[in-house]
Amino acid sequence: MRQSFLMNDRIYLRAVEPEDMDIMYEMENDPSMWDISNFTVPYSRYVLRQYIEGSQCDVFADKQLRLMMVRKSDQCILGTIDITDFVPLHSRGEVGIAVHKDYRQQGYATDALKLLCEYAFDFLSLSQLYAHVTTDNDVCVKLFTSCGFVQCGLLKNWLQVEGCYKDALLLQYLNPKK
Repeated sequence: MRQSFLMNDRIYLRAVEPEDMDIMYEMENDPSMWDISNFTVPYSRYVLRQYIEGSQCDVFADKQLRLMMVRKSDQCILGTIDITDFVPLHSRGEVGIAVHKDYRQQGYATDALKLLCEYAFDFLSLSQLYAHVTTDNDVCVKLFTSCGFVQCGLLKNWLQVEGCYKDALLLQYLNPKK
């Protein structure tokens, strides 16, 4: 078995720490991210602090897992990657990823998604991961498909974006070892 998960030569993924509050506050309150994340109101520092303090960082206990993406060379926080809507009975969860606007299109999301999938399948023994992506988000579709996800469905009028409903692809990645 592999000695270390959640790390490659450029980045590592780690649990949320109290000192991450400022970057989380900035990213969670960026209105350009709300339509794809199901957020409808800004998050307060109080709510974020409660989340950080209340999280056990255990996907089985919390039914979700949020990890911070950190660049190894300078410890810079690049974004977050999550498993949400985790259902232990069916051993599946939804993947969400948010890269800070200053670090997009540099391959960090691909690194993080590959690490998360490896951890989910090889360590947590999950059966599958899935994601919802709007059909017109070519960058995100390419990210997920390049990491092993395949389109398995189309959800009509799934997300409301700037007052218009958009279709979403249902992308799924089955654990290749199950």
